[in-house]
Amino acid sequence: MYSRRDFSRLGLALAGGVAALKSATGLAAEGSAEAFQVTKSDAEWRKELTPEQYNVLRKQGTERAGTSPLDANDAPGTYLCAGCQLALFSSETKYHSGTGWPSFWKPLDGAVETSTDNSYFMTRTEVHCHRCGGHLGHVFEDGPKPTGLRYCMNGVALKFVPKVA
Repeated sequence: MYSRRDFSRLGLALAGGVAALKSATGLAAEGSAEAFQVTKSDAEWRKELTPEQYNVLRKQGTERAGTSPLDANDAPGTYLCAGCQLALFSSETKYHSGTGWPSFWKPLDGAVETSTDNSYFMTRTEVHCHRCGGHLGHVFEDGPKPTGLRYCMNGVALKFVPKVA
């Protein structure tokens, strides 16, 4: 007979194995096996990004909810990828979702791509930068009209550029 503790240990072992496999194959660093327009070595990314940016953009991490000043930002402007400076979202599609992360109901055309994320024993849709493959966050189907989508982004993965008057 197996106990709950046995199943917990098995789950942790499987999660660790998946993480090790992703790291060994480079999938965690690139977000997918796809080739991107902007590619850099792991050392180059580490040199150019803060530790927090590196963890989110290159290792598919997540910042703590409520820690990004961009969540409360209401200024007009554009949100860029912190890794390659590609324009991703307009402030015109930003809204306050109450989740603690900057949220948008639509990205700029051609700016992001998605892939299936099966981590943490659930299936979600990962959002990554079209140009460098950097992990930005996830998209959910509980957003406002007109799209009904919530692009829940890590603020550390974004750079805000205010609109010039």
